[in-house]
Amino acid sequence: MLLGGRYQIITQLGRGGFGTTSVAIDTQRPRNPKCVVKQFKPQATDPHTLQVAKRLFDQEAEMLETLGKHDQIPQLLAYFEENQEFYLVQELIEGHDLTQELPPGNQLSEAFVIKLLKDILEVLAFVHQHNTIHRDIKPSNIRRRQKDGKIVLIDFGAVKQVKGLQVNSQGQTVLTVPIGTHGYMPSEQAKGDPRLSSDIYAVGIICIQALTGINPIPRSGGGLPTHPETGEIVWRDRVSVSPKLANILDKMVRYDFRQRYHTADEALQAVKGLAPKSPPWKTLIGIGIAAVVIVILGLSLLRVPPKNKNYDNPSYGIKIKYPETWSVQNLENPVTGEVVTFLSPKESQANKLQEKLTIKVLENFSGTLDQSTDLFKTEIKNRLLSAKIIDQASTILANKAANQLVYTGKNEGNSLKNLQVWTLKSDRVYIITYTAAIDDYDKFMQTAQEMIKSFEISAP
Repeated sequence: MLLGGRYQIITQLGRGGFGTTSVAIDTQRPRNPKCVVKQFKPQATDPHTLQVAKRLFDQEAEMLETLGKHDQIPQLLAYFEENQEFYLVQELIEGHDLTQELPPGNQLSEAFVIKLLKDILEVLAFVHQHNTIHRDIKPSNIRRRQKDGKIVLIDFGAVKQVKGLQVNSQGQTVLTVPIGTHGYMPSEQAKGDPRLSSDIYAVGIICIQALTGINPIPRSGGGLPTHPETGEIVWRDRVSVSPKLANILDKMVRYDFRQRYHTADEALQAVKGLAPKSPPWKTLIGIGIAAVVIVILGLSLLRVPPKNKNYDNPSYGIKIKYPETWSVQNLENPVTGEVVTFLSPKESQANKLQEKLTIKVLENFSGTLDQSTDLFKTEIKNRLLSAKIIDQASTILANKAANQLVYTGKNEGNSLKNLQVWTLKSDRVYIITYTAAIDDYDKFMQTAQEMIKSFEISAP
């Protein structure tokens, strides 16, 4: 059976109180591309309710058509009514949602959270500019697009009005269910009076969740605690964070919506103010010093950044850029999983310990990202003498959720410092490790980070 005469359901993504969401193929387009089909059915099916539902549905489709012009909001491909049920067809966003990046108990870095906050608000600002409230912002409705790692805002909640319509005893059509998710939904929204600042509240809660590792949805008395007198969320004691960011988040999640930022753009401007700015006098001094150095040393000493080369290994489906001054050692060791090592330039014959960046691919891994972290910690402590984990954080690798460890230890008499970053795809673990002598660790750190940032996975 084809919905709307063209859409064939291939798998169901979810079923909830408001309807079902499925992946379908469009049989009337070349190569039958995949899309998302959302089905809504009013609780009441009397003619009056269906008429109101049709009006709301048409209005909502028009809104989604407008919002879908933004690159980080799914495009509306079609909408139709069939057998007293309503259907939306939208662009399928390949990637993962933020629930994978916010596992319970995992506290993310402040830098990661600031970037996440900025990325979400930039998309939400476009929504608010059209005087539209999302109404159901939560991690599962924010996707990390696979092709470029950008945030995509999905599942606008207002269309769920269609499902929640019922007729009361006076014959009036009413919305019986508040739209939103408990834990991310502020009090005014729970009462059926959402504002633009209600979306701001939800974004603030997501960022507090990322910083503290606490899921805000109450389960068996869990969730984020609130002050008994003010009703404000109490969270600062759970994590070390800069006062500027904490003040912004506190304002985003105020109990009284009038005390929050009124729009996403207003909150975004505050977040942009977190970037450190040098005082004008410091900038002038810096320019003066630079000019003097150039005059003294001569233009001949101005360095041109080294060119990059491309490393491409189709067998493992990986690509990375590396400086042309670095050497390459192809390993492809099936026992250790090591694929390739990049070595820094050798400064002299006495330079026996070169900085290096190694890529490993482990096959047939069935665990989670968190489980791999525990596995790698154990492996590090077994492999290195005096091993010590000095930092652990969540990050992004090849546009996928990833973890990283910074650790020290001794190997063959050398005191080493390492940065290890890894992600999972299918049953493979992709690991990049930068290794250097402790005293030389910072020398090529920026180069290593640029290489890691350029890493791509093309394997299915």
